[in-house]
Amino acid sequence: MAHTLGIDFGTSNSAAGYVRDGKPHLVTMAPGETTLPTTVFFDYDARKMLMGHPANDALLDGIEGRFMRALKRVLGTSIMHEKRQLLNARMTFVDIIARFLREVKRRAEAEAGHPFDHALSGRPVVFHGTNDPREAQAEADLRTCYLAAGFKDVSFLPEPEAAAIASGALDHPGATGLIVDIGGGTSDFSVFRTGNDGVTILANHGVRIGGTDFDRSISIDRVMPLFGAGTLIRNAMGPGTLPAPKGIFNDLATWEKIPFLYTAKTRRMVSDMVQLSEERDKMGRLGTVLEHELGHDVAFAVEQGKIDANSGRDDAVIALAQVASGLTAALPVDALRGILDPHAASLRRGVAETLEMAGVEAGQIDQVIYVGGSSLMSMVTDTMGESFPDARHSFSEVFTAVADGLALAADRHDAPVVT
Repeated sequence: MAHTLGIDFGTSNSAAGYVRDGKPHLVTMAPGETTLPTTVFFDYDARKMLMGHPANDALLDGIEGRFMRALKRVLGTSIMHEKRQLLNARMTFVDIIARFLREVKRRAEAEAGHPFDHALSGRPVVFHGTNDPREAQAEADLRTCYLAAGFKDVSFLPEPEAAAIASGALDHPGATGLIVDIGGGTSDFSVFRTGNDGVTILANHGVRIGGTDFDRSISIDRVMPLFGAGTLIRNAMGPGTLPAPKGIFNDLATWEKIPFLYTAKTRRMVSDMVQLSEERDKMGRLGTVLEHELGHDVAFAVEQGKIDANSGRDDAVIALAQVASGLTAALPVDALRGILDPHAASLRRGVAETLEMAGVEAGQIDQVIYVGGSSLMSMVTDTMGESFPDARHSFSEVFTAVADGLALAADRHDAPVVT
């Protein structure tokens, strides 16, 4: 009987699994779905915390409350342990993430019919950056969350290693491969080699870039100018003008920072900016977003526009009618490519550094395996195709490969030791 649950706690989506009948089995999180959006919504009227699709629906239905996404990116930061009033309690992000993980545990136990005392958690190669002092704290924070969720202990396995286990790489013995795992918050790379004893990881490396960063760049370039970014504010105490402060627009374009903009102080500041703005219609839209707490609605619209443009639709737009009737931001394919070019360069550097760490040349890579929802971006596949033109490029189950691998690794964790 499995007692260890493999959990892929992701920036955008989460999944959990264990081995059943000799194969990895992913827990059903909703009818017909084995992934759970890593989102929470504090419903002020019902006085309860919603998770996953119900949280997303509550936001889009305009229910009064507080929405949070990209919780994983808070790990290791100073705000992780700050208390804030939510519903009837003062909570930290440890409490919030622990509640989410506790619900994953509950659903897994209900389906399996027995408890899971131990967790094998995926972890990105880097949470924040190589040699970043927050790395150790991020893992410590995540460990604390699992223990608070009711697990007796937790072990960690780098997400690319889990993906390699599940990828079918063993079908090509003697091959050298590269795992490209582009998630919501991080991009992880692993060079591996297959042999008679399984998969050997030659090097792991990662950069703190993911799908939410792609969204942020798109939002800053295409949407924030419609809300007053780059406009001028008249000096209240005399002649002259100043540019609108960038900070508020950067935060509004950043998933995990949006909830912190809904304060009386920020709303008063924006109200003053509207009165002094040389383009009051644009700045007024910013006021509307804050007044009606539409920041995440805008972020979802950006995400959908990105998906449409990535599919090759040159007429793709970011629909912002919730802010102002008929308001859209065009996102043609060429514009998307230009916006994401700096991220493509970062991915190329990350891969080059990984190859150097492994002592492997690009021409020695036989197979590139893509994992993570954001690996579906054409920018990612184009970049890797240019770097490895002669390799086989294959897509695993991009949304669940890490969870599959964690389930298999968790089964080995449960296997009795033979002496």
